[in-house]
Amino acid sequence: MSVIANQGSAVPAVSQRQVIVAVVASCLGWALDLFDLFVLLFVAPLLGRLFFPSDHAMLSLAAIYASFSVTLFMRPLGSALFGSYADRHGRKGAMIVAVSGVGLATAAFGALPTVAQAGILAPILFLILRLVQGIFVGGVVASTHTIATESVAPRYRGAVSGLVGGGGAGLGALMASLTYFAMSSIFTGAQFDVWGWRCMFFTGIISSVLGVVVFSSLDESPLWEKLAAQKRARAAASDGAAPGALIRSPLRTLFSRDYRSILLVNLLLTIGGGSGYYLTSGYLPTFLKLVSHAPNSAASIILILSSIGVIIASVGAGHLSTLIGRKTTFLWFSVVRLLVLPALFLLLPQTQSIVMIGVYAVVLSAIGSASYAAIPIFLNERFPTAIRSTGTGLSWNIGFAIGGMMPTAVSLVAKSPSELPVTLACFVGAVSVIFLIGALAVPETLGNLDRVTKADESA
Repeated sequence: MSVIANQGSAVPAVSQRQVIVAVVASCLGWALDLFDLFVLLFVAPLLGRLFFPSDHAMLSLAAIYASFSVTLFMRPLGSALFGSYADRHGRKGAMIVAVSGVGLATAAFGALPTVAQAGILAPILFLILRLVQGIFVGGVVASTHTIATESVAPRYRGAVSGLVGGGGAGLGALMASLTYFAMSSIFTGAQFDVWGWRCMFFTGIISSVLGVVVFSSLDESPLWEKLAAQKRARAAASDGAAPGALIRSPLRTLFSRDYRSILLVNLLLTIGGGSGYYLTSGYLPTFLKLVSHAPNSAASIILILSSIGVIIASVGAGHLSTLIGRKTTFLWFSVVRLLVLPALFLLLPQTQSIVMIGVYAVVLSAIGSASYAAIPIFLNERFPTAIRSTGTGLSWNIGFAIGGMMPTAVSLVAKSPSELPVTLACFVGAVSVIFLIGALAVPETLGNLDRVTKADESA
């Protein structure tokens, strides 16, 4: 794959307001989607009893995490659909539809009947909604992970990558934590099992409305606008040929010989990063309840602090990748993960102090998220503008779909809550090795975003 100097029409001028709106919209879009997903994780043990009852508590929990994995496996399809649309027609429209769809699907969970009310129909409807939600979530990744980094100056791209990817996840978890805290305070005791969890899901309506309001003022990505202008100019100079005749399918280009190997190598990082995320921040709510036996109020505060820690650590790690390079940042964090995360899982059950439990939880979440903070910008830099949304979305979602299987696997391997710490330590150590291999295999990409490749020249 040859790379040539940036030629043709200049990148459209970007105002400070446009940059701010693009960053806020991308971060908020990803945060709203992670909020919708985290709402499920925060009440996973309860939903296991209501929708997948079993005499074995760990099997009910595994069923809920399996339904979470179902959502993740639909994300590549969402990336293929929305990513292709975003590469052809712009990032903004794809983002608005995808974020709104996720919020509406989340709200629908609050209206579902339980097994006690509808029998076998209850888990079937639950899984169908998870499938639908997964398609929209995949679309959000394809648009939010590109429009912000394409809009900001090069020196801010690493920090914005951390803000959107890790920080957006932390913000989404923070919003879910606050919602969980509020609903736990309003619906106490048995009332939470009846109405509290439903009201948590109903808040998805708010995320849909908020997303539409914010994204309606969003301008299109300047890099995509530049490519669109080049396409129009080539179409005008081609004796009246239809503009569509010059546009190759982003999916077909992505799976061509030039980019197929890039996609496969990317998966080493995204599988390792996604697995680390779901085994730390993703499993933490369940760990606090089943292993640490933290009360709802204490667990909510710990999760809020952990989410704040994730935001700070992710932005810092993303900016670090601009200072020392993407590859070097991945290498350092892979080593830290390998040494620290298993130790924290083994230390957590040995402390009775709620303060120390909180400290360990914050560090655990921060490292788990900071390690993949630079992945969004790294993926953006691996693909040209013409296929960036599709390539980034599929690389991220396939890897995170596989990573999302890890909580289910942990819940099945651990025969009881007492075995969770050792099981998690083993799993997180293994996926950290995968992340290290990926960090060793990938090239340095810092500065590649502004270059034009064959795909842009022939798009």
